[in-house]
Amino acid sequence: MGNEITLEDGMNAPTFSAEDSAGNVWNLSDILAEGKRVVLYFYPKDSTPGCTTQACDFRDNMGTLSSANVVVLGVSKDSAKSHQNFTEKQQLNFPLLLDPDGELLELYGVWREKKNYGRTYMGISRSTFVIEADGTLSMAKYGVKAKGHVDRILAHLELE
Repeated sequence: MGNEITLEDGMNAPTFSAEDSAGNVWNLSDILAEGKRVVLYFYPKDSTPGCTTQACDFRDNMGTLSSANVVVLGVSKDSAKSHQNFTEKQQLNFPLLLDPDGELLELYGVWREKKNYGRTYMGISRSTFVIEADGTLSMAKYGVKAKGHVDRILAHLELE
């Protein structure tokens, strides 16, 4: 996996179809055809402090998001069992998509070089994409911070 792709606001969102940890298939085209917007967010690992903060912020704001016809989908490379455990432990009320081969990571350009404590490695850059009902990206952000991120999404969607 490389990082040749950097999506930007105004571009068409890459279409995808992916299964969640419960076995349901989520097809971007179908969601958009229902006139819904999608917040697609990529995070490094289930049950880590930053990822838990971000997921719980989405959970706590799902009433506002769903009432505005916004679907939230989380993505990491974790297994279905890991996603299920994370979902149950944190009582998440939105799906976590499976991407074991990194196809979605590659499609959205979130598999990137990272640096931590002087070490360089490849990993998931915490990133968020807001996909409008017409399939365009109104927000494409890489390397976002977990804390306060959902508030920034709500402001972008004019829901705060």
